[in-house]
Amino acid sequence: MTQTNTAFETLKDDFEFIDDWEERYKYVIELGKNMPALAQAEQTEANKIHGCVSQVWLKTTFGQNDAGEKTLQFLGDSDALIVRGLVAILRIMLNDQPVEYVAKIDAIAAIGELGLNEHLTPQRSNGLTSMIARLQSDAQAAI
Repeated sequence: MTQTNTAFETLKDDFEFIDDWEERYKYVIELGKNMPALAQAEQTEANKIHGCVSQVWLKTTFGQNDAGEKTLQFLGDSDALIVRGLVAILRIMLNDQPVEYVAKIDAIAAIGELGLNEHLTPQRSNGLTSMIARLQSDAQAAI
């Protein structure tokens, strides 16, 4: 996959600039606070991500980019600040991207480029994997 996501590249640059993990953690939380909220009415069982310790919801829709490709859009929310930040990172990485790209990207490896993998608890890593699996499943179904 050679597609370039400028917003994600910028995010990687931001993370490289932040040396201290505590500061990176705060930055992840800030990303979540600045993310558009998922309406309470959308926080349904159908949108709930199972496999997460915290409450997490993702609502996907589809659009089309200027090249005529079908794209995935999503909003998400969580009752945990750090998980909400992880949803924000996934939005930076995958929102408005072609469904073929979303279905095939190794999102765990991409997040690893931020240096997050070694700092997430096993429960949060499992939750992140569940969120990615849902988004990729939705993208695959749209192909």
